[in-house]
Amino acid sequence: MTVRVGVADDQPLIRTGLRAMIDHASDLTLVGEAEDGEQAVALALRHRPDVVLMDIRMPKLDGIEATRRITTDASLTGVRVVVLTTFDADDYVYAAIRAGASGFLLKDAPPEAVLEGIRVVARGDALIAPSITRRLIADLASRPDADRQPPTELAILTDREREVLALVGRGLSNSEIGAQLFVSPATAKAHVSHVMTKLYARDRAQLVVVAYESGLVRPGE
Repeated sequence: MTVRVGVADDQPLIRTGLRAMIDHASDLTLVGEAEDGEQAVALALRHRPDVVLMDIRMPKLDGIEATRRITTDASLTGVRVVVLTTFDADDYVYAAIRAGASGFLLKDAPPEAVLEGIRVVARGDALIAPSITRRLIADLASRPDADRQPPTELAILTDREREVLALVGRGLSNSEIGAQLFVSPATAKAHVSHVMTKLYARDRAQLVVVAYESGLVRPGE
């Protein structure tokens, strides 16, 4: 299956490099380019790519707001966003995930890492560079309890599903969750999918945020 990709970046050189990478991957195809956030949203609406590589700092509309508009549009439920930027400040990471981004990679990542990131997100998984994952979790964990949302939204989860959410929040994979709960990875994956459905989360990245914001996972756990 060919993954359809859109690229949004205000720097022509970056777009050219990404285009060359995608063109050399037999399982990926570039369906459109955008040089600002407004064009990125229009690209998503026109071409319905599987994945949009989104810069953060762009004119007219920044990448965070463009991501939010794409991920909240009911007609674009199949479009996923990977934020690709030179900036790795925690605020950008947190804002991107809160806006609905399924992945976050730095522009200095090796080409093979960028291409594999596109494939991972296209499969419906979340992708965040390991160094950024650690800092995101640390940032969320360090927020005062007053900044966290009450766990009322978790009331619809079963005890097992809350347990699974906590393990996702700690960064465990399906295999690791399965080992913790003495179930198969496939069963663990099914539990994660049920939790995402109940909480209207697009992917695991958003589950991590929910787990910490609700207080289900606390610092040091």
